[in-house]
Amino acid sequence: MIVITTPTGQIGSRLLDILLNEAPTRGEELRVIVRDPGKLPAAARARVDVVTGSHGDAAVVDRAFAGADAVFWLVPSNRQAPSLDAVYSGFTRVAAEAFKTHGVEHVVGVSALGRGTPVAGRAGLVTASLAMDDFIASTGVAYRALANPTFMDNLLRQVAAIRDHGVFTDTVTADRKAPMAATRDIAAAAAGLLLDRSWTGTGEVPVLGPEDLSANDMARTISDVLGRPVRYERQSLDDFRAALTGHGAGKAIVEGYLDMMRSKDDGLDDGVQRTPRTASPTTFREWCEEVLKPAVLA
Repeated sequence: MIVITTPTGQIGSRLLDILLNEAPTRGEELRVIVRDPGKLPAAARARVDVVTGSHGDAAVVDRAFAGADAVFWLVPSNRQAPSLDAVYSGFTRVAAEAFKTHGVEHVVGVSALGRGTPVAGRAGLVTASLAMDDFIASTGVAYRALANPTFMDNLLRQVAAIRDHGVFTDTVTADRKAPMAATRDIAAAAAGLLLDRSWTGTGEVPVLGPEDLSANDMARTISDVLGRPVRYERQSLDDFRAALTGHGAGKAIVEGYLDMMRSKDDGLDDGVQRTPRTASPTTFREWCEEVLKPAVLA
């Protein structure tokens, strides 16, 4: 039995698609925790065991983890959280108890790059995510944290600006190269770990994408794929703060994002070497052609 949290999210939904195809051939049953079962595709609802509610609720995870062998763990966003600890380790606390109570043996979690770098302790959201990894590992489960860079898919939040104004923004230096990964590759890495549970102990599984890219590199690729000029505009941290606040983020979350973005410019994502094991297949050009371009043209 594999339990999937956030099965309607951008990673969880892709993971569910993969496991619906592959789990039956491995003799695996699937269970999902979801607040609104109506958001699941009807075909998926008919093939999985659905537990309705939040995976931050003790009664919900108690039902969901009964009989479970493995869990995919991803904490939801919480723009009004009083602290970063509350977002990650605090939200995970009841699940950590349920892992032990129900004898869950393997957990795969979504986390971030940065462990061991000089900025790991001052990276805001990432620092809190790494602390969550340590907390889960302390329960005694076999744990693998998917250590991710910035998602290519984050650009989908800027489809309107790309389409209408030919611009996308971020706070990083325009020519600073860093890894990027497609969420579909992160989901595939999670699926591989959940289906082959021969691993033990704790550790990280980096998902780095096939190449390092700068924002200027991205602008050139987007322009080429869309057949129109698109440029990168660096946003100041003050403007970024104002935008987050304007979208309803509380102080702790705003500061957590700001610290993370400062740290990314200071090398947060540079601590892992790309190898055949840490690279993931989807290129940024492929992602633009298959995901971004259809969204812009819709």
